[in-house]
Amino acid sequence: MEWINSIFFEHSALQAIIILSLTTAIGISLGKIRIGGISLGVTFVFFMGIVAGHLGISLNPDMLNYAESFGLVLFVYSLGLQVGPGFFCAFRKEGIQLNLLGLIVILLGTAMAIIISYASQIPLKDMIGVLCGATTNTPALGAAQQTLKQLGQEASSAALSCAVTYPLGVVGVILAIIVIKKLIARPQDMDIKQEDDPNHTYIAAFQVHNPGIYGKKIETLANDSHTKFVISRLWRNGKVSIPSRETILMENDRILVVTIEKDMPILTMLFGEQENRDWNKEDIDWNSIDRELVSSYIVVTRPEINGRRLGSLRLRNAYDINVSRVLRSGVKLLATPDLVLQLGDRLTVVGDAAAIKQVEKILGNTVTSLKEPNLAAIFIGIVMGLILGAIPISIPGIDTPVKLGLAGGPIVVGILVGCFGPRLHMRIYTTRSANLMLRAIGLSLYLACLGIDAGAHFFETVMRPEGAAWIGIGFAITLIPVILVGWIALRFSKMDFRTTCGMLCGSMANPMALSYVNDTYQGSNQASVSYATVYPLAMFIRVILAQIILMIFI
Repeated sequence: MEWINSIFFEHSALQAIIILSLTTAIGISLGKIRIGGISLGVTFVFFMGIVAGHLGISLNPDMLNYAESFGLVLFVYSLGLQVGPGFFCAFRKEGIQLNLLGLIVILLGTAMAIIISYASQIPLKDMIGVLCGATTNTPALGAAQQTLKQLGQEASSAALSCAVTYPLGVVGVILAIIVIKKLIARPQDMDIKQEDDPNHTYIAAFQVHNPGIYGKKIETLANDSHTKFVISRLWRNGKVSIPSRETILMENDRILVVTIEKDMPILTMLFGEQENRDWNKEDIDWNSIDRELVSSYIVVTRPEINGRRLGSLRLRNAYDINVSRVLRSGVKLLATPDLVLQLGDRLTVVGDAAAIKQVEKILGNTVTSLKEPNLAAIFIGIVMGLILGAIPISIPGIDTPVKLGLAGGPIVVGILVGCFGPRLHMRIYTTRSANLMLRAIGLSLYLACLGIDAGAHFFETVMRPEGAAWIGIGFAITLIPVILVGWIALRFSKMDFRTTCGMLCGSMANPMALSYVNDTYQGSNQASVSYATVYPLAMFIRVILAQIILMIFI
């Protein structure tokens, strides 16, 4: 039996791999259990690590530090790649309001943590852990731990206080949403409002009956109307054709237009008459509409096309085809000439079958080439993130230079690469499953190591007065900012309930609470949209803010 003892308890590479694998597997399995519609998911790995640590299981300190650091870097970089494409878009139009409210949630919770730390004599490093647990933000905890190590401070207590407050951090947001629903929300706030998604395409057919546009080019109409639209088909005298920007519209022309729904009244006034048929059903057989043209999907797989503007390819002029829509990560985009193409984009192409075959050669359409992620780009990005995180940044009033560290540097580079990489012709495409796999592996490693390190003293800490204080303070930090900002959003910002809930869940980086909202208040994806709008900035701010606070106040 000595060999069993050596496998599980004697420090070695073999023991480390076995313990981390078992902790992760058991934690993920138990995390699927739902209690009251709530599950902890991969976060349960954290608590399995705590149990393992409590049972006396430990790892070689160097191996533990390596696995924890590498897991954190892998997770935050993959997270940055995921949120990067929509990061800067979040600052447009209503996204500004949502992110400002989310920022208030973050600042209120942070201010409470600092004030309570000084008022109660709780060490700031412990209070940062309480804050990270209350906001269910493990990347911020990782950044805080790295900063504490830079300052020569002991970092395990931050993980311990985070572990103690994390469960109520998950539940607290859900309880706050219930309070907002019962005490603050009005009946009109619960109405499902018309969604205004600028990326959601809408298809309609028109009869040209406006004498003011007879004999005018489509390009002239597009420039004069300041409305984005694509005319994918034109019927004239019983014949169908692919119109170009030079095509002249005549009386009684029948056209099929791709635009966004809110611009429909403008286009109806422009063209003259909209047909009653619904062209937006998923089951429409486009090839049965006319026999002369074929509608097909082409996936961008050639690296040379990555980052190119759709108009620069001149597909319509060269091959007499029309690109009407672009599907990117489940989002339908209008195929305007200035749209920057990315690997994995699915283009809806209308034209002659032979011409479409030629366009396939240009764009690629070799889906199998996308199944293998570009690992070289991933690891180069990680290296760039680590280099950025190691650069000392001098801030006036702070003696020690600030470093973004293992968490801050990779997430910044990940966001920048995810947003601007295609424009620089960088091949950064990874399938959704590949990105989720990288994130899950990284987060699981990090949480398992974190739990094992904190588990040795977890239960005795919970039973001590300071443990109970951490739980109470963490619950207050979770509950109060969410309820207060929810009230502001509903009463003063005139937001609806679902949008408000999504914003609050995003600012708290709490996907479990978002799942509760979507399951409980069905009928709209407004909560998911506002969550996605707020989440990238909120995650970035919390990671950076945790480090700055420690640099200033310690």
